[in-house]
Amino acid sequence: MEPVRRTMELVAPAGNLAALKSALQAGANAVYLGLKNATNARNFAGLNFTEADIEAGVTLAHRMGRKVMFAINTYPQPGQTALWQQAIDHAHALKADAVILADPGLLGYARERYPDLRLHLSVQGSATHLDSIELMFEQFGIQRVVLPRVLTLAEVERLTRQTRVEIEVFGFGSLCVMAEGRCILSSFATGDSPNNQGVCSPAHAVRWVEQAGQLDARLNGVLIDRYAPGEPAGYPTLCKGRFLVEDELDHALEEPTSLNAISLLPRLLAMGVSALKIEGRQRSPAYVAQVVSTLRAALDAAERDPARFSVRPDWQAALARHAEGAQTTQGAFDRPWK
Repeated sequence: MEPVRRTMELVAPAGNLAALKSALQAGANAVYLGLKNATNARNFAGLNFTEADIEAGVTLAHRMGRKVMFAINTYPQPGQTALWQQAIDHAHALKADAVILADPGLLGYARERYPDLRLHLSVQGSATHLDSIELMFEQFGIQRVVLPRVLTLAEVERLTRQTRVEIEVFGFGSLCVMAEGRCILSSFATGDSPNNQGVCSPAHAVRWVEQAGQLDARLNGVLIDRYAPGEPAGYPTLCKGRFLVEDELDHALEEPTSLNAISLLPRLLAMGVSALKIEGRQRSPAYVAQVVSTLRAALDAAERDPARFSVRPDWQAALARHAEGAQTTQGAFDRPWK
């Protein structure tokens, strides 16, 4: 008997139309994007799509046989539910192939209003066990769940075998210490967080101050980092800042780190994982093009011959150039201490 050939969808970030085109040209099966408001968890100035951009992007994607998913994955604030419902209306009208939602009220709205609209449970929904996923399937008919980045490979495999819902996991991109965008640190410093305004470290609160040759990065007045002349400066987030603790200046909470699961592709395929997600809607079209093309090549190789798959040095080198900080990890997929 011929072995069952498994395939996995490569899902790419698109912070603007140029990134969407780059992702499709590089071989993404699908892109995910957001509107220019607080309904998506990357509500940064200069990012996201106008309706005209979306129409152009959806037309291009469908012409190429690819998909466009709308991330409407923040939680409505009291009295503002209409904005989130309108986003779902727009997604359906603009021919989204799926909407990525977290809030149960919005899932119910989409299910009732647009029964033909494919629903994915966002990572912001924090579904980490079978009961949670099955409840969302029974109540709202979700067809895919994006798993939070807290599960081991064994836990992902067990869920994949147990549930009727498609499983999507993160394969590459920045990590953060908070529980999938619920950034209490950002909310503490600025009042805004990914869950309520779609941003951590909102641009209006960021200040860069150069003095005596050094560059200070501040968030709502809080000194996040101080860079020496010529030192690369990162976007100021509280979790990844350098602070003075007991006379030692270092990353007090988290050193910038990227998830890289490329070596796990054969195992994820064998488990029956349906989709591999790349993080980074705030990153450039060049990042999208290079990360997508690298993972496309790796995924194709893993699907052709998983038994003989090995990670090529040039793939690792390409991904390393786009890692946040100086280190990569397999994250919670690999917990040798457990």
